Amino acid sequence: MSLTNKSPSETYKDLLYVDNSNSGIDSSKRDLKSGSGTSTCLSISDRGLTLKSNTDNTTALSVVDSGGNSKLIVDTVNDTVKANGVHVNTQYVNFGINNSASRTFAADTHYPIPFANGDPPAVVDFGTGTDPATSFTTAEASNTRASDIVPMLWYIHDDITIDEIKCFEGADAASGDTTRFHLFSYDFTSGSTSCLSNGTLLARNGVDTSNNGSEQAYLNTLTILNANVASGKVVLAFFESDSINSDYSLSINIKWHVTG
Repeated sequence: MSLTNKSPSETYKDLLYVDNSNSGIDSSKRDLKSGSGTSTCLSISDRGLTLKSNTDNTTALSVVDSGGNSKLIVDTVNDTVKANGVHVNTQYVNFGINNSASRTFAADTHYPIPFANGDPPAVVDFGTGTDPATSFTTAEASNTRASDIVPMLWYIHDDITIDEIKCFEGADAASGDTTRFHLFSYDFTSGSTSCLSNGTLLARNGVDTSNNGSEQAYLNTLTILNANVASGKVVLAFFESDSINSDYSLSINIKWHVTG
């Protein structure tokens, strides 16, 4: 539709304007309105622009290319912003250990893996249960010192959501073992021997890995059970094998984004 040969009474509702007593755009933001006085989601001035939807929705702002492919989406329902389908504040962290450092691991025992591929000063274990223990107490004794547990901790600065967890494992001997990974969050108490408490299972293998030894490396995607982790928590990654035919080099890569 064009305005050609149309009277103002036939077109004014489809026109856009700012209500400023015929003074036009100035330094004060004003709603961009239709000719009938209905406000749009835009407020403009000669200094800036604000977009505010009247109702929260999943495409409050949407940018697409000429083929209709999404390039940028602002979702005011879920409070997310995505570019090319990925959260714009997506980040990645890694836990890791090499096989020489895991050589003292015992069977059917949960061992935390150093954060950011650190070199563990000692072997710390979180028990032999189905899942790692939900607490950890420090003490002046082998494998329970504060210096032993600190390299394992990933501190969560802001509320986050975990999007994906990939785990590599490589054995150093011809025979492997049945293996599994876990990811846990904990409350951390500074200056106390009750170092970690209120452990929550975040993710684990959907199916255990039957590792056939050093001739092949394996990649696993963990099943996420609790994706959201509150600020102030610490996160630990764990490895367990049902026997000790091999020692393992491990790398656990976590994709996540800030939510608050």
